[in-house]
Amino acid sequence: MAPSGADRTAERLALLPGIRRAPTSKLQQFMLAGFLDPATCAGLMAQIDRDVRPSTIADPNGDEAFRTSTTCDLDHRDPLVRAVNARLHDITGIPLDHGEPLQGQRYDVGQEFKAHTDYFDPHGADWETYCAVPGQRTWTLMVYLNQPAAGRKAEPRDAPSRDEGAQGPQIYHHQMVPRTRLAMGRGRARLIRPTVPRRLPRHGPSL
Repeated sequence: MAPSGADRTAERLALLPGIRRAPTSKLQQFMLAGFLDPATCAGLMAQIDRDVRPSTIADPNGDEAFRTSTTCDLDHRDPLVRAVNARLHDITGIPLDHGEPLQGQRYDVGQEFKAHTDYFDPHGADWETYCAVPGQRTWTLMVYLNQPAAGRKAEPRDAPSRDEGAQGPQIYHHQMVPRTRLAMGRGRARLIRPTVPRRLPRHGPSL
């Protein structure tokens, strides 16, 4: 089975100039300011606003309001998307064929994604569909593309502080520990989020 290098990602991230790590042993979370320039953020936001669809979840739990945001499946053939995705993989040291397609998430006022995990539940209905061959998710990378008026929060459980998310910074967190809630207060928030890596290349849709 091809290695992903995910076991060395934390060590690699810790060496980046300007990187900050959450001061807790309960999770592996890294934050890097200014990862994308304003022009790149604007280009990605334009694509997200043009192509959003209702967000979905892998294992429906009966709560219709569990995730009320919208999602954009960014075009992996687009030069801007390809460049950003390549940079994300370069900075983590994880091969491109171990990642999932890059997605954009948009949160309007009052929208949210309630506390959840990005990794798949081994007992969930979609485990065999999404994990039987490619394996479990391990790392999530989030890049905030804009700064709304107020209220945007990404809240990993056990994180010592809450990040309101200015334009451009990137947050990395290891999948197997935190439960994260995303919510929107005032304005419109947009972010991109690839989830990596799988043990083998994954060809299905990203959730």
